[in-house]
Amino acid sequence: MIKIIKMGSAFIGIIVGAGFASGQEILQYFTSFGMLGIAAAILSTALFAYLGMTLTRIGSRMRTTSHKEAIYQISGRYIGILVDYIIIFTLFGVGVVMVAGAGSNLQQQFGLPAFVGSLLMIVLVYLTVLLNVDKVVGVIGSITPFLILSVIVTSVYCLFAMDEPFTSLDSFARDVPTTLPNWFISAVNYVSFNIAVGASMSLVMGGAEKDEQVAKWGGFVGGLGLGILILLSHLAIFSKIRSVAETEMPMLAIINEISPVLAIFMSLVLYGMIFNTAVSMFYAFGARFIPINAPSFRLFVLISLVIGFALSFFGFTKLVAYFYPLIGYLGLFLVGALIFASFRLPNKSPR
Repeated sequence: MIKIIKMGSAFIGIIVGAGFASGQEILQYFTSFGMLGIAAAILSTALFAYLGMTLTRIGSRMRTTSHKEAIYQISGRYIGILVDYIIIFTLFGVGVVMVAGAGSNLQQQFGLPAFVGSLLMIVLVYLTVLLNVDKVVGVIGSITPFLILSVIVTSVYCLFAMDEPFTSLDSFARDVPTTLPNWFISAVNYVSFNIAVGASMSLVMGGAEKDEQVAKWGGFVGGLGLGILILLSHLAIFSKIRSVAETEMPMLAIINEISPVLAIFMSLVLYGMIFNTAVSMFYAFGARFIPINAPSFRLFVLISLVIGFALSFFGFTKLVAYFYPLIGYLGLFLVGALIFASFRLPNKSPR
């Protein structure tokens, strides 16, 4: 049971990065649809639980060390090529967004120049990538409980401290700009995007677990927990929509209202979650091209981080608004392949 919870926590940590933990993703994908955002969150929860379970189970069955082998086997040669390149694009792109988010976090809370937070993130990610995969999973999973606690406490406070009902806030929430057309497509796009983000590291994580049942239920628990966090975050931001609609990091703004001291703690937790996803993205991106134990792996990741730092200057909010939905639409190819594979699982690896 402990191993299942550890894996579930790590799965959440892989996916929950700057966009989610800051509230910016939730604002654009869920809260911008007001009351219907609740339906979108419930649909996302069901999809995350199912697909998370499928990813870690396939990884365990195939003893995956890189997403490449698993993707080609479950998708076929031609779709596999497409899905493989979508994941490669996603890994690097989301890594860049995480670096940008790290800068925005410290800038909003402490007034530091954005490049300081981004540069610190680059250094921390590189030092962590020097560890082996088991230690990386441990690092990722250890920070996640702090985020879960923070989201729960913030959500409960917001719901009890509401000044007006959701029905009167609905029209204001619907005025929040979003690039998504409706709540249903938004929910599916959000899951598709995040599965594309988490697929590579989730397959590698599942591959490190020999017990397929532990891997399966670890992915399920992680997906279910992620969905619950989405719903709680949506309700918290929805309840405070009038004051946080135009902030880059709505959850941090809400906690600042509660307590400036608590906000400092939350900003550090948020930075930790950004770190989680950044590590996952750049680690898996490097593993796709070069064996993890090869001497050139570290150099490849370092070069990727430097390029990512340069690209992060495009800005956090813009990257979330336009890059994330694009990945969500492209990621539907992967989601379709995973659903198909869940009915026809690949043969067990002899390794």
